[in-house]
Amino acid sequence: MSLVQIEPARKTPAPKPEWLKARAPLGENFHSLKRLARSLNLHTVCESAQCPNIGECWNHKTATFMMLGNLCTRRCGFCAVPKGRPEPIDFDEPRRVAEAVAALGLQFAVITSVNRDDDLVGGARAFAMVIEEIRRQAPGCGVEVLIPDFQGNREAIRAVVEAKPEILDHNTESVPRLYRVVRSGARYERTLELLRYAKELRPDGLTKSGVMVGIGEETHELLDVFRDLASVSCDILTIGQYLRPSRNHLPMARLYTPREFAELKTEALKMGFRHVESGPLVRSSYHAHEQAESSGFVRV
Repeated sequence: MSLVQIEPARKTPAPKPEWLKARAPLGENFHSLKRLARSLNLHTVCESAQCPNIGECWNHKTATFMMLGNLCTRRCGFCAVPKGRPEPIDFDEPRRVAEAVAALGLQFAVITSVNRDDDLVGGARAFAMVIEEIRRQAPGCGVEVLIPDFQGNREAIRAVVEAKPEILDHNTESVPRLYRVVRSGARYERTLELLRYAKELRPDGLTKSGVMVGIGEETHELLDVFRDLASVSCDILTIGQYLRPSRNHLPMARLYTPREFAELKTEALKMGFRHVESGPLVRSSYHAHEQAESSGFVRV
């Protein structure tokens, strides 16, 4: 008797719900911004992190520039940014980022970076330089910086804060119980301390943080994180759905519904945040300019 090999049936992926469908990246603004970034040898987190809002944001001429190269020194379980040993920091990059901001005529620029645990102070210096360059090349443009934790190095944090960005953002990402798998090399207490210290150094500066949902956290854990962020006077909170970039990344535990995002926003606002952006496709820099305006930022 011969044996018959039976192939297991492949599961057909369930279609995305309507609230998770983003428009395809099309349009002249999208292509012109892409050409500009390439011509100046710049990276955007919109591309590197596979952001679902890239089409909408780029067509409105807003983009989050990612400095310090395109290779991260950490291996966070959720992040699509490439990992590896980076090249030395390019201190001409801040000038080129500011040149792109000026060329695009941005009124509000968002700047982030990969983690550079190999040169904490150098990374902070580059952030300070890009803020200064944007002030010089694009006067009147507001600046938000989404910074790494600099391993808690106070000299590095102070260098960025003293450059006076309109918003200083550092993402919490998840709940303490999941930090080891979600944020490799990070510490929950260090994140809170960074935000607390930034507010201590510059009480009138806006601080911001963001969390992802759908990685296995419980609602009461999320609310505890919101309370912790409120306790260090964090002004702006973003809440978005985790979407698995590839099979090599953390699996998604579940999808939150738009109603659940609305409920989380309601609970967070009760805690005293100036602005809460909460929705399935929300990412840290999504509607950043509107967040800043609703929080009452003033350009310096």
